[in-house]
Amino acid sequence: MQYMLQMMISKRIGRRQFHFTVQGNNFHETVAEYDRLSFSDVAACGLCGSDNLDLTSRVAQDKFKYTSVRCLDCRADLTFGKTQKDDQTVFLRRREGGELDWKAFEKSV
Repeated sequence: MQYMLQMMISKRIGRRQFHFTVQGNNFHETVAEYDRLSFSDVAACGLCGSDNLDLTSRVAQDKFKYTSVRCLDCRADLTFGKTQKDDQTVFLRRREGGELDWKAFEKSV
């Protein structure tokens, strides 16, 4: 008989808490799945300081999938990146100096 192991992970994004469940066939696989969510909590917007943040997703040009942390006050965006080797491993994009790469909202013309 084979058992699936599950692990619950909580990530805080602003004032909201999100719960993710990962699973694997054994302890090692379960922890490896946990490692794929390799991003830290995000306390506040890097531009305006608000904790009114949420997760969003969109598809551009019918093929590029983006997931972001969005500030609901100033509409700034912090996009998740994926590793080239494994597109299921996600991280928060950072600038060269190491700080999170928040982008200000730009109105479309």
